[in-house]
Amino acid sequence: MTAEVRSYRDLLVWQKSMDLVVASYELARKLPQHERFGLTSQIERAAVSIPSNIAEGHSRKHTGDYLHHLSMARGSLSELETHFLIAVRIGYLPPEGVHSVLKASDELGRMLSGLIQKLRTRNY
Repeated sequence: MTAEVRSYRDLLVWQKSMDLVVASYELARKLPQHERFGLTSQIERAAVSIPSNIAEGHSRKHTGDYLHHLSMARGSLSELETHFLIAVRIGYLPPEGVHSVLKASDELGRMLSGLIQKLRTRNY
């Protein structure tokens, strides 16, 4: 039995995306100081965008708006993954250091895709 969703805060996908924000900020702190306004800022911005878009979309009155914001959240998730992969490639972070974030990102991506599919099915 699923719990009633009264707010975006009740959504497991939003809760997990908030956890991803915290993990992303922790990893971003490990980047070199000279990346503070570069890669660090990009990681933080992309991470924050994910739960923000989920929340905004959920608060919209139309399913199409919700789907649009979920799509934006999924795009920000891909952007975040890319930033971490770049950090690994240029030697700022070790591959094992980003493994758990990428694993959480994969799970979150599947959850977003599932929610999008469910909303599309319900809408047609």
